[in-house]
Formats: sequence, C-alpha cells, structure tokens
Amino acid sequence: MSEPDPPKVFFSYSHDTPEHKDLVRRFATFLRGRIGLEVVLDQWYDNVRIDWSLWATRHLKAADFVIVVASPLYRARADGEAPPHEGRGAQFETAIIRNKLTRDLEDGTRRVLPVVLPGRSIDEIPEFLNPYSMTRYEITEFTDDGVGDLLAAITGRGQHPMPRRGVWLGGVREPRRVLAGELPWMCASSGVRRGEAWIDGLHYENSIVLRPNTPSPGGPGFIELDLGGHYQRFTTVAGVLDNARDPFQVGRFRVVLDGTPRSEHEVSAGKPAQIDVDVSGARVLRLEMSRPGAAASPFGSAAVVVTRPGRPPELALGDPTVT
Repeated sequence: MSEPDPPKVFFSYSHDTPEHKDLVRRFATFLRGRIGLEVVLDQWYDNVRIDWSLWATRHLKAADFVIVVASPLYRARADGEAPPHEGRGAQFETAIIRNKLTRDLEDGTRRVLPVVLPGRSIDEIPEFLNPYSMTRYEITEFTDDGVGDLLAAITGRGQHPMPRRGVWLGGVREPRRVLAGELPWMCASSGVRRGEAWIDGLHYENSIVLRPNTPSPGGPGFIELDLGGHYQRFTTVAGVLDNARDPFQVGRFRVVLDGTPRSEHEVSAGKPAQIDVDVSGARVLRLEMSRPGAAASPFGSAAVVVTRPGRPPELALGDPTVT
C-alpha cells in the first residue's frame, strides 16, 4: 500500500536577521525531515533564478496550510506599517493571505496558522490574524511534543479527541436502565446479533443472541460494548435458546471488564443463569458465549469445540441492561 500524500505547508516569514532566517530554516527542516510534511521554504530554492512573486503565488495557491512565522518586521510589513520598498516579498504574500481570509474567513482561519518560534512574541503576530482572540501556536522546542498542537491543526487529529457520547437519560437523577444492546458496539464475532429470545419459557424482546450458521473454531462468540465508565451495574439472564436445534447443549458465558474476567456461568436447557455484575468505572464490557471445549481461546477464554459435530452454539443474553 502506498503512503498517503502529506499535507503541503507554505512558510511565510520575513528575513529579519540571519539568526531569524536560520531559526526558520531549522524549524522547517524539522517539520519536513522528522514529521514528514511537504514543506515549501524559499531558502531551499536559491539555486536558480526565480520570479519570486510568481513562485509565491503558485505555492500559496497549492498549499494546504500556510505557516505564518511571527517577527517584528513581518508584522510591520503585514500590517502596512513598513515602506513599500522594504520586504516586498512579505508584503506581497500577506496581501494574498489577507485576500484568502476575506474571501472565506472560516476556511482561511483553519488553513492560516500563526506560529511563534522560541525567542519571539505573540505581539509579533500580524494584527489581521487576531493573535489574542484566535488560536496561535507557540513552539518552545523542535520536538514531537513541541509541535503537537500545530500538528493537530494540520492533521485534524487532536491530542484529546472528544469522547463518544453516552445514552441520554433525560436529566433524571435516579439510575435509569439502558439496553446494553443499544450501546455502541466496538466489535463482535460472526453470528452475534440483536433480537428476541425465548429462554426457559420467558420472552426477552431486546436480547443479544449467538446463533452462527457454523461452529467457530477460533474462540467464543463475543461482543464488546463501549461503557465509557458511565455505568454501575450490568444485569441479564443467560441461557440456551428454547428453540435450539440441540436442546441438550451446555452453554458457557463470561463477563470481562477492561480485559479482566469478572464472572463465569454455565447453563443448560431449563437452567438459565442470572448475571448481575458491578461495572462501575469500566470502559469496555466484553460478553463471551460458547459451548465448552478443550482448546484455548486467543482471547483467554475456553474455545468453542462443539460436542456434536456441525452443531453451533444457540445461546442468548435476555434483555441485558446497564444502569
């Protein structure tokens, strides 16, 4: 598989001093060499004669993001406080950037990223980029952590992503029962589904049923549910389906919280099990269902080895709920 194309990042800055130019080049080199961004920096194009206005226009148009490096001269030229013959390149580039923001403020705000390098100040960010009311990126060191916030803005993958929303309980203070099958399914094995079930003569409308077409040689039937640490108890009735083709089968159920087994139950026709487990603080609820066997499961449980050839397990968790 080929690697995805990296974002193209254009550096807009002013040649304040040789030291500032060197700092900008070292930062651009880090982003290109270490992070893998497609960085465009004028200092790397000094080996041929170039129409710099045309060069800037083309690269600014093609760039996914523009890094604006704060400095005293850059701000003066961007804000129209410098003579027209000084820093023509910076004045030309910032005119294009301002036009981009004027044309589409939301998109321009997302793509134009003001950066403050070590030794520089927020006050050196151009006024039109609203340095105090909008996000800026203060780089204290050229490390992965040091550019974490900037990289998050470029990739769209933040260091602290929003958690998945839980089930709305209507604002009530009393614990409310939530159908476990309606929680987000993180993963599940073949043959596991939502549906109704009859267990020991009782009807459970909102059940989790294991009824694969063929026996699974790789381990128990399972489902992993996202609790997110929001619930206290898990309750259900575990049993063999009343209409199982093999009414004499034995079923095994196991409840695992965040990788730690918490309870295990063996059932047979007419002998279901009541499961009631404290899940306080748990993030992942894994429910395993199988017929007893001898082989080891890759998930740490007993594997499914069906005692009657060709007869898969026919098991269910009746109306499983969390509170």
